[in-house]
Amino acid sequence: MLEIFTLKNIITYLLIINIIGFFAMGIDKKKAEKMKWRIPEKTFFLITLFGGGIGTIAGMYTFRHKTKKKYFTIGLPAILIIEVFCVLYLWLA
Repeated sequence: MLEIFTLKNIITYLLIINIIGFFAMGIDKKKAEKMKWRIPEKTFFLITLFGGGIGTIAGMYTFRHKTKKKYFTIGLPAILIIEVFCVLYLWLA
């Protein structure tokens, strides 16, 4: 059971979830410009919560999307920082 939690699998997962977060921001920005269906805001927070914080934050600033909303500019980095502290705590404990 614990064989799925290898370093290689964890890195692969984090890479994929961050790519998803990055491109989700870009897709939503294009959809917003074309006045089409949008990705729900809670989806970005879920992607960040599941480890995609670097990707969503990078996408937010790369595509200049959601940068005027305080709950994004503060919330996404806050989730990422909390996750980093939790991982460090678990790793050092």
